[in-house]
Amino acid sequence: MVNKDIKAIFLDVGNTLRVVVPDKPFMEAAKRQLAELVGTQMSPDAFFELLEERYKVLRKRAKEELVEASEREMWTQWMLPDFPPEKIGPLSGKLTRLWRDSDGRRLPRPDVKDTILELSRRGYLLGIIANTITETEIPDYLQEYGLTDYFKTVVLSSKVGIRKPNPEIYLEAARRIGVEPEKCVYVGDNPVRDVEGTRAAGYGMMILILEPETLKKEPPKGEVKPDHTIHEIKDLLEIFPPR
Repeated sequence: MVNKDIKAIFLDVGNTLRVVVPDKPFMEAAKRQLAELVGTQMSPDAFFELLEERYKVLRKRAKEELVEASEREMWTQWMLPDFPPEKIGPLSGKLTRLWRDSDGRRLPRPDVKDTILELSRRGYLLGIIANTITETEIPDYLQEYGLTDYFKTVVLSSKVGIRKPNPEIYLEAARRIGVEPEKCVYVGDNPVRDVEGTRAAGYGMMILILEPETLKKEPPKGEVKPDHTIHEIKDLLEIFPPR
C-alpha cells in the first residue's frame, strides 16, 4: 500500500526493534549483582522472589491506571520501600538495568539499522513511543548502534508518566515531532494495546509486527485490527515509498 500522506513513523522498541534472548549465565549474574548492589542479607534467589511479588503489584497498577513510575519511584516506593531512599534513589538506574538483564539479553533485530536509515533517506520523520520502566537504556541502545540522530523524538512511559494505550502518549509524540496525528504511523508488536492506543489517538495507520512471544501473552481480541501486519522490520520499506 502506497501512502504518501504519512510524514512520521513511530516505532516501539521491545519485541519490535529488539527482542529478548535468554542467556542463563547473563541472567543469573544480573540477579547476583542486583542483590550485591542493594546489600541485602537474603540469598539472590529469595531476594528476587520478593522483588517479583512487589513488581507484580506495580505492574497491576501500571496496566490498570495506564501510568508509569519513574525509576526512582519504582525502587524507593514499590520495590525496596524497606531500604533507605537516600541509598536506593541514586542506584535506581543501575537497579533497573540489572532487573531487566535478569530477563535475558536485549538484541536488535538484524534488519533494523538498514531499514531505519532507508526510511530516513526516503524522507520520513522517525520517533519512538515505548512502554518501559527504564529511562536511559533505550537512548543508550540508540547511541550504541548509531541510530540516535535518526530518531527525532523518543517518548518513554518512564519519563512522561503515562503508558500505552493511553492516547495521550501518542499525541505527545506527535506534538514533539510536529506532525498531525492523522499523518503519523505506529509500528508495534502488541495486537491489543498498540492498536487501541493508535486508533484512539487518531493516527493515520497502525502496523503490527508479528512477534510470537507477544502473541502468546496477549493474543488478538478481534475488536480492533491493524492496517498492516509485517514479519520483519524491513517489510516497512514495501509500505512506505520515498516521499
